[in-house]
Amino acid sequence: MVSSAPDPSAAAEQARARLHEEIERVRIGVEEMLTEQEGGGDVDLRRELDRIRDETRRYVKKRVRKAEKRLDGRLREIVDERTRALEQRLDQVEQDRQKAEWRIHTNTEHMLDGLLREIKAIADLLTRSR
Repeated sequence: MVSSAPDPSAAAEQARARLHEEIERVRIGVEEMLTEQEGGGDVDLRRELDRIRDETRRYVKKRVRKAEKRLDGRLREIVDERTRALEQRLDQVEQDRQKAEWRIHTNTEHMLDGLLREIKAIADLLTRSR
């Protein structure tokens, strides 16, 4: 089962996401400042900002893929665990059903044997009394 304790990797992932959001916010602010300046600003600085934006996008995509893989793995484990539990329960129900059938059959057989003995006893009494 999945533990209810906080996952340190999830907290780290959230911190990374916030950091990258902040980096993106600052980058956008710098781009806006450059656009407001005459001539659009320094070409080298713009290239650096574009590189940072591309790196940030790649990093976020990579982290998202890893997080999705971890989530898929956890979900697969949960589904497998529940499937095993259900299979065990089905096996137990099948065993219980077979035992119940055997008890019903045995009890019915004993009851019919008892009735047969009683009918024979009655038939013997009727044949003797004649």
